[in-house]
Amino acid sequence: MNRQLTRRDFLRSAAFSGAGLIILSDSRLVHGTRANEKLNVAGIGIGGRGAADVNGVGATENIVALCDVHEQHAAQTFEKYPQAKRYKDFRRMLDEMHNKIDAVVVGTPDHTHAVAGVMAMKLGKHCYCEKPLTHTVYEARVMANVAREKKLVTQMGTQIHAGGNYRRVVELVRTGAIGTIRKVHVWLGANFNGPPTPTNMSQKDAPTERPDVPETLDWDLWLGPASYRPYSPAYAPFGWRYWWNFANGQLGDFFCHYCDLAFWALKLRHPLSVEAVGPVHAESAANWTIAKQEYPARGDLPPVTLTWYNGGGYPELIKEGKIPQWGSAVLFMGSDGMLIADYNKHQLLPEDKFTDFQRPDPFIPDSIGHHLEWAEACKTGGPTTCNFDYSGALTEAALLCNVALRTGRKIKWDARNLKAVGCPEADAFIRRRYRKGWTL
Repeated sequence: MNRQLTRRDFLRSAAFSGAGLIILSDSRLVHGTRANEKLNVAGIGIGGRGAADVNGVGATENIVALCDVHEQHAAQTFEKYPQAKRYKDFRRMLDEMHNKIDAVVVGTPDHTHAVAGVMAMKLGKHCYCEKPLTHTVYEARVMANVAREKKLVTQMGTQIHAGGNYRRVVELVRTGAIGTIRKVHVWLGANFNGPPTPTNMSQKDAPTERPDVPETLDWDLWLGPASYRPYSPAYAPFGWRYWWNFANGQLGDFFCHYCDLAFWALKLRHPLSVEAVGPVHAESAANWTIAKQEYPARGDLPPVTLTWYNGGGYPELIKEGKIPQWGSAVLFMGSDGMLIADYNKHQLLPEDKFTDFQRPDPFIPDSIGHHLEWAEACKTGGPTTCNFDYSGALTEAALLCNVALRTGRKIKWDARNLKAVGCPEADAFIRRRYRKGWTL
């Protein structure tokens, strides 16, 4: 960055995000932490993506406690912060350390996001949580509600939201570069070379091998609130993403990253209906899905149809050769043209129509960094661009695709009451039962 982002600039940036802002009443003092002091932060789930999040926050703040159930998987992070007190059970950590902690970073597998995040927030701790925000639709709503009630600063780990490319796309959409937008296509290629690489690990049946649990892994704590399954390397430390009991497959992995752009640019929130097709197995998440969501009008903006594809499905426009064959992308279809974007680039279509197009001057300021944005907001009172109000609704929309897929029904969605109208079988997928000893 070439300049320091001012508070006024940042408030303006957040206003353009479409996020529901939470401004604390006293911006000079937030839970005892002044703006010129460092936060005391605890990390819950500190291997893999969680390690990157702890390191992102640890670059500017104090890491005082670290928790992970897999000692070997978390070893590098434990070693990097030798001064931090170590734990296996986040419940014990929060019970013993809550008076010494200002904020938590949650980087566990999805099925533990909500129980860890809600417990921390109920104790008054600001929260950064990886995407998708939760494992179920109900949990996402609870996370957002608790954050709002406690007036906490929150951020979901959709790090690409902080990039300049997304900001330029939002500016083009908001200034009408391609006219009125009523359709958006979002697709994620499967098993292609180059980042990101969604590896297809879905399996028809649950693993049958019964190896010994590694000595460095506490399997009962790893399961947390999820239904019991015998240990398998197909679950931990990485494969959990492809099993319903722990996550939501490729869709759960990437919907919040790519559809974040559509939500931000078009001010989307809760769909009116969701339908989905793809293979359905009792244990394993689908290795491909096509889902269609209908969104209502928002103020002066018209209704929008968003179609999601993962695992190899693509819009007909790609098959017909009418748009570039990008491996993964978001395609806005407007009355005056199209706009295609991925993480790092975007293009107005058809190219010849926009040869002399004059872009709007940038009006969404650069981010100071996704982790730094959250840390600074914890000390000043906010806001953040991916707080749990905004990202909770985004997560709900993502997970509803799998609810529709698993019921085999087109869902008419009652967002206020978290109900699939006339589809009681959806309830089991909207809200799950926890194992004994675990609760929100």
